Amino acid sequence: MEKNLRQQKTTIIKIALFGPESTGKTTLAKQLAEYYETEWVPEFARDYLQEKWEENQHICVADDMMPIAYGQTALENEKLSQAKKYLFCDTNLMVTKVFSEMYYGFCDPLLNEAALEHEYDLFFLTDIDVPWEKDDIRDTPDGRETVFSVFKQSLIQTKKPFIILSGNKESRLAKATSIIEELTIAKERGFSSEDFVQLYEQGISIESVLKQLKIFKRGITKSNLISPATTENGILAFSEIEFEEKAAYFDAQKENLKIKKFVPASGAATRMFKFLRAFLNDFDIEKETINAYINRQKDKELSIFIVGMDKFPFFKAVDKKLRSIYPDFENLEQDYKNYYFIKTLLSQDYFAFADKPKAVLPFHKYKDHIANPIEEHLNECVHYASSNQVSNLHFTVTEAHQELFEKEIEVLKEKVEKASGIQINIGYSYQNASTDSIAVDTKNRLVRDKNEALVFRPGGHGALIENLSTLEADVIFIKNIDNVIQNHIDKITLYKKALAGILIEAQQKVFGYLNAIDAQKIGEKELNEIVLFLTKELNIEISSDFNMFTFENKINKVKELLNRPIRVCGMVKNEGEPGGGPFWVMSNKGIKSLQIVETSQVDLSDKKQAKILAESTHFNPVDLVCGIRNYKNQKFDLQQFVDHKAGFIVEKSVEGKTVKNYELPGLWNGSMAHWLTIFVAVPLITFNPVKTVNDLLKAPHQPQ
Repeated sequence: MEKNLRQQKTTIIKIALFGPESTGKTTLAKQLAEYYETEWVPEFARDYLQEKWEENQHICVADDMMPIAYGQTALENEKLSQAKKYLFCDTNLMVTKVFSEMYYGFCDPLLNEAALEHEYDLFFLTDIDVPWEKDDIRDTPDGRETVFSVFKQSLIQTKKPFIILSGNKESRLAKATSIIEELTIAKERGFSSEDFVQLYEQGISIESVLKQLKIFKRGITKSNLISPATTENGILAFSEIEFEEKAAYFDAQKENLKIKKFVPASGAATRMFKFLRAFLNDFDIEKETINAYINRQKDKELSIFIVGMDKFPFFKAVDKKLRSIYPDFENLEQDYKNYYFIKTLLSQDYFAFADKPKAVLPFHKYKDHIANPIEEHLNECVHYASSNQVSNLHFTVTEAHQELFEKEIEVLKEKVEKASGIQINIGYSYQNASTDSIAVDTKNRLVRDKNEALVFRPGGHGALIENLSTLEADVIFIKNIDNVIQNHIDKITLYKKALAGILIEAQQKVFGYLNAIDAQKIGEKELNEIVLFLTKELNIEISSDFNMFTFENKINKVKELLNRPIRVCGMVKNEGEPGGGPFWVMSNKGIKSLQIVETSQVDLSDKKQAKILAESTHFNPVDLVCGIRNYKNQKFDLQQFVDHKAGFIVEKSVEGKTVKNYELPGLWNGSMAHWLTIFVAVPLITFNPVKTVNDLLKAPHQPQ
């Protein structure tokens, strides 16, 4: 036997099966070779040691390690010359190295070096969830967990790209072939094995990444605005009495419904305090006055913050802390007091407000306590999102912050339940890491961190369409975590219930028509009624060739238009707030529809489009009530109703460098683009978001 541990170079994709004895490596290697009509490399040690045993009942000893290594390398190189596209290795020198270290306490330096140098496109670490099978040269089934851990740790320490394979032989084969197909595409597109494993562990398909890279190169298709939606054209306007009637209708129906409130709450308060962080980074109290800084930077936000400082709900708590930190605080100059106030507010050692979720920050000062957004949402929930003395509230949170939420809710929930007599059930979910998007630089090249790993960023709130789709409810209220108000709970309740009443009325009509279609109780008269309902009440445009359809095709078309999730969206008057609004939009297929459109979706260089945007009369306050079940009481697959071309390209900063990433179509615009949509004008009192800390100084957030 030639004593050579050199591995032949190749362009063939090599997969190494790796793991303890009796974990299905040989079975899988044979299966994969047969599936891909190529070669597999048997375990040289098996025949070598079996021969020793049959000759004189000798078992494996330390001196066998190098002959096994030489034999395995020669066998792999031999099979490589016969392989087509793939080669599957039942074992490799890493296995020999691990066994040598485990059983004999050392590894020959030549074997160790070769094991580390030998390259494979991927290691499949075979799990111990298959039965141990005894034979002449196998050891013992005892301690399999420990042995498996040793194998896994060896891959981690040597930085080998690996994926764990579990399950029976059928499921392992299916999983392995799926992974290999993706790996092949990744390698063809220039991604490394390490890149591929990173994508796999995050649940992101290579297809998704390639789509995003295409989007970066070609850019995002902008919306084609036709006109703003107004109360005369697309937005329903109701009198106070009519709102009360709609709310009463909801109250009459709600005991037969499961109701839930869905609150996107995963965002940190970073942007709330952005201007204060900029101030701390750029200001030197020893060299400049705060007034000089405000003039130099034209920083009106900082000026407003300082003037209104004592009106913030957190003022007393910070002031008290300052007096304990600085015993002579009262005698300090005003600039120093203001500077230390801001520094303490953001300091990791004290309040760290900019690093916490908005949900737990003090928002409102009442006579007897300070309330945060969680408490306000609990209060709202029992007022309008309850039935049969039960209220269901679901928060999307970051995993790192869930414990903080639970700690707050433990106290607040009991307080609200006691006051209302309503039981509150709380649910949580996270934004799925698989919805994160890859980061590229300004030249659309992949961005990597200091460890050469790909950089990903959250895919935006559009990712929450997945979270929404998992909820079990007939009526779902959606409201952002920061859109809460001090006092006026009765007014908020009225309009939220009214929107729900409008939803239920529309839903009942839609379900009635769909059931009639299934029962074949639709004639020409009923069909005309449905078309009128679609066009006049749901603002659905019927294609110009509809009248040329056969009666059967007309029925199929209206059924397809009706059988969709429904959303009723409150719209407030446009007062120049940044964000989206209601517009009539033309699709690339020439279909006109009502949509919520963000400013970033509009081509502002197009004067006509910019003019339509400027003429907008209403703003989207993210005040939605939704129905995600169909007329058969089955949940819709909400992904089927997403406009996947309505995403965004945003620029962010990572380690001081500008990067771009793709954000998914927004939850209430692109992600709901193909829902049945009803826009309703609601009063401004329903819209009080806290985008910056200074918003807390506005009247709706101040004591009355």
